[in-house]
Amino acid sequence: MTLTLQNLLPAAPEMFLLTMITLLLVIDVSLPERYRALTYQMAQATLVGVAVLVLMFYPEQQVLRFHDTFVNDALAAVLKLAIVLVTFFVFAYSKPYLQDRNLFKGEYFILGLMAVLGMLVLVSAHSLLTVYLGLELLSLSLYAMVGLHRESITASEAAMKYFVLGALASGMLLYGMSLFYGATGTLDLAEIARYLAGGTGSDGMIVQEFAGTRPVLILGLVFILVGIAFKLGAAPFHMWVPDVYHGAPTAVTLFIGSAPKIAAFAMLMRLLVDGLAGLDSDWTQILVILAIASMAIGNIIAIAQDNLKRMLAYSTIAHSGFLFLGIIAGTQAGFAASMFYVIVYALMAAGGFGMIIVLSRTGVEADRLDDFKGLNERSPWYAFLMLILMLSMAGVPPFLGFWAKWSVLREVVNADMIWLAVVAVCFAIIGLFYYLRVVRMMYFDAPLNQARIQAPAGMRVMISTNALAILALGVYPSALMAVCIAVMQ
Repeated sequence: MTLTLQNLLPAAPEMFLLTMITLLLVIDVSLPERYRALTYQMAQATLVGVAVLVLMFYPEQQVLRFHDTFVNDALAAVLKLAIVLVTFFVFAYSKPYLQDRNLFKGEYFILGLMAVLGMLVLVSAHSLLTVYLGLELLSLSLYAMVGLHRESITASEAAMKYFVLGALASGMLLYGMSLFYGATGTLDLAEIARYLAGGTGSDGMIVQEFAGTRPVLILGLVFILVGIAFKLGAAPFHMWVPDVYHGAPTAVTLFIGSAPKIAAFAMLMRLLVDGLAGLDSDWTQILVILAIASMAIGNIIAIAQDNLKRMLAYSTIAHSGFLFLGIIAGTQAGFAASMFYVIVYALMAAGGFGMIIVLSRTGVEADRLDDFKGLNERSPWYAFLMLILMLSMAGVPPFLGFWAKWSVLREVVNADMIWLAVVAVCFAIIGLFYYLRVVRMMYFDAPLNQARIQAPAGMRVMISTNALAILALGVYPSALMAVCIAVMQ
């Protein structure tokens, strides 16, 4: 393929982002300490620029580039916009937290942008090689971000645990991909799909029945699903989630718990739906087990937590289980429901961890449930915003989280798996307890301290916009859902 401007345009957001990261690295090194805020401002401007480029080159139909390793389609465009939007909120929430703890340095924002680049590559992956490159760029950036606070022993321990377990999961994913390459002779996801379907290969020859290589393919599928489950924090590969969420600085936990989930969903769609659809009867059974285990472990263990970051970590595990339900349904409507769910969850998670930052102050982490006691007395407005976020995560109508759960449950029922929907509803009811416990503490318990809640004006505007958007979209969810359905069609 000739590298003309026309051929490069579908990857314009990624190229622009990479250029800005390189520029930021040079500028940040030469900036005096008093101008450190310029790196933050340029990072936010970069995200805006990426969003503009995604919209400018929004594809009317699927476009393949770079020897069919990179795809630009409606799914990629919408997920990229969601990633950029959530990251914009995350950076805005993180700024006051980092300033109070002498961590307001260019490394956080540069590593964050590198992670975003990995997410964008992962979303547009059309080859096993591109999937792995995007995933590793994302993972390596997150490992460094977790250990950003070098003086913190807990952060260093969390970074080491995340790195070791993440490397193990990446190795399993790579081994699974190598098995598929050995069996099919190609890294292209479309070619693998044709091989599994027994269709026509790229050379025009009819692909033979793959029964002889089926054991190898199933083994590869298992390893690939282990890697995906780890990145999503699904049980039983969730052991890193509570420790990393708790040990990392809240600004880093905020980032890890939001935008990367959208990229992990994209990896799930690209690998299983686009590439391994011929093995859907096999990966569906495995996803059912992962979904039930995640909903059970996440919701039940979250009840015993007295730290809000750990509680939200186990909540993440439970939400991963619900996310799988739409994929399990195996229909376009089911995929759209899962896409809707992951975008909604990323917005809710950003708001939830953002509220921890709002209540935190210099030298104090407001990450314990007790820190939210009597919040209504201290600030009725922040209590109201946290109420929206908690009830939405719990799936209480009319908040947006209710429609997210409703959409995936409806598709499971439509797929004649009513028993699975009943199991999911039972665990959702269990999950109500720990979300409503936060609400009870805010409105019915006496505050442990009367310290004034101080947050910059920009932070107040952003957290209010985030929570009120969840309320508004809950009243009118069809707009976002229509986008997801249109993308999948």
